[in-house]
Amino acid sequence: MLSFVWAKRLAIATIFSCLASTATRAEEEFVQLFNGKDLTGWKTHPDDKAKWEVKDGLIVGSGPAGHLFTERDDFSDFVFRLTCSISDKGNSGQYFRTKFKKAFPVSGQDGYEAQVNSTGSDKVKTGSLYNFVKVYDILVQPDTEFTQEVTAIGNHIVIKVNGKTTVDLKIEDEKKLFLKGHLAIQQHDPGSVVKVRKVEVKELKK
Repeated sequence: MLSFVWAKRLAIATIFSCLASTATRAEEEFVQLFNGKDLTGWKTHPDDKAKWEVKDGLIVGSGPAGHLFTERDDFSDFVFRLTCSISDKGNSGQYFRTKFKKAFPVSGQDGYEAQVNSTGSDKVKTGSLYNFVKVYDILVQPDTEFTQEVTAIGNHIVIKVNGKTTVDLKIEDEKKLFLKGHLAIQQHDPGSVVKVRKVEVKELKK
C-alpha cells in the first residue's frame, strides 16, 4: 500500500515537472525586442514628432503623435505581447503587420492596431482591434501595467488582455487583409504617456 502511494506521488510529480518544462520551453520561444537599455532594433518616421526614450528600463513615449517601429518589416504569423501601461486620459496602440508611415497608420488600411486606452476620450478601449472589434469596457485602470497579446495567423486574429480573450476574428475582406509588416507602438497625442516594459514576439512556422 505504501509503495502504491509513493508511486502515485511520483507519477503526479512527474506530470507537473513535464508541464512546467513544456511551459518553460514555450516561454523561451519568445524573442525580446526591447533590451531594457536602448532602442536598438527600432526606428521612427522622420516626419513624426513623438518623443521616445528609455527610462528605468522602460520605453517611454510622450509628446505629439508618432510611432516606434521595428526595423524589420516582415513579421507575418506570430504571437506578439506588450507589457505596458497608459496614463490617465492617455491613448496608445499595439500595431502589427503595419506599414512604415508618419502620424497615424490606419487600422484596416495600413495594417492593424490593438488599442491601448483606459480613460482617453476615444470610447474604443484596450482589447479592441481598431476599426474591426470594439471594446467599450475599461479592462485595465490607467497607470496600471498589463499584458496585451496578439496572435495573428493568416486572416485569424486573437487579442487577449491579461489572458482574457477580447477579439477572435477572421478577416474575410481581402482589401483589409494584411499578412506581413512592421510591429509598432503608438504615441497618440501630447499629454499622453505610454510606458512599455516588455515587447516580445514568437514567430510561428507555417
